[in-house]
Amino acid sequence: MPGSKLPVGICPDMCPAAERAQRERERRLHRFEVERGWTGDPPRADPQRTVKEYNRPAAGKPRPPPSQLRPPSVLLATVRYLASEVAESPDAPLAEVASFVADRLRAVRLDLVLQSAGDAETAVVLEAALATLLAVVARLQPAETRGPVDPVLLQTQVQESFGSLRRCYAQSAGPHPRQAAFQGLFLLYNLGSVEALYEVLQLPAALRACPPLRTALAIDAAFREGNAARLFRLLRTLSYLQSCAVQGHVGHARRAALARLARALSTPKGQTLPLDFMVHLLALDGPHEAQDLCQAHGLPLDGEERVVFLRGCYTEKGLPPAGTCNVLVGSKLRGRTLEEVVMAEEEDEGVFRPS
Repeated sequence: MPGSKLPVGICPDMCPAAERAQRERERRLHRFEVERGWTGDPPRADPQRTVKEYNRPAAGKPRPPPSQLRPPSVLLATVRYLASEVAESPDAPLAEVASFVADRLRAVRLDLVLQSAGDAETAVVLEAALATLLAVVARLQPAETRGPVDPVLLQTQVQESFGSLRRCYAQSAGPHPRQAAFQGLFLLYNLGSVEALYEVLQLPAALRACPPLRTALAIDAAFREGNAARLFRLLRTLSYLQSCAVQGHVGHARRAALARLARALSTPKGQTLPLDFMVHLLALDGPHEAQDLCQAHGLPLDGEERVVFLRGCYTEKGLPPAGTCNVLVGSKLRGRTLEEVVMAEEEDEGVFRPS
């Protein structure tokens, strides 16, 4: 009822026992949740692996009791489990991982909404959940989004996660150490969006002065101005999570830069540029990726070392090639696990400390 006090969750497990038993009876366990080595029928739920699934609240339905809600400490442990055990599953298709993780993180956010929790602990859970989702989505290749994963739904879930976290920041009385970093991730994920830029510019000046937000604003400006040299120079300096957030814009930025080069250099006889120059300018993963990018846009090659800008050849068909993004994204893990990235404190220069 409106105005009634929210409960405090007391469920100690990643999935309430009642739901676990029901899904076991109804054969609705995901293979990630089945007891390891179990070969019987029906599949048996592993309490250490089963994670509460998302169920949309029905209108008029009573709120779940505290026994069905996980407190923030259990929710954070759930996110850590998803980041460490599920997201890093070596033998599972990335699309299957993304679908499972996105659904279970959605349930995490819902549990927070349905209970009374402090702003600080809520922010920590939402930050970890958002970081995990960003990383899982960034690992998907275009071919994998045509199967069991709906890319539009995933994008919606990322935006909803940003919305939940930013509302938590706005409603809090005190500062959050990682706020500048995650506000910066919001702008990077929405690069070029007038609305996102406006929202960031409304933040307190002290927050905007923090390095993560200053960098995000500089990247947004370079993206809008079409300054490819500065844009990709800045993109090389980003952390892994920042790179995951901005990855969806890399292909479009490369296409825009290639189009400007074609307008400036194309002649009837054709001017050429070394592919190594293209690799450096656009932060590509090597000459072969540069060749693929040029050929995808109709630009002929002179041997294996130069691209020819011949008038009338440049074309744009469909989405720009996504590329492998090892230089700009994958290499920045530097041997760390996803759980370490998700849970690590920001570097000192990235932490917001109000004066």
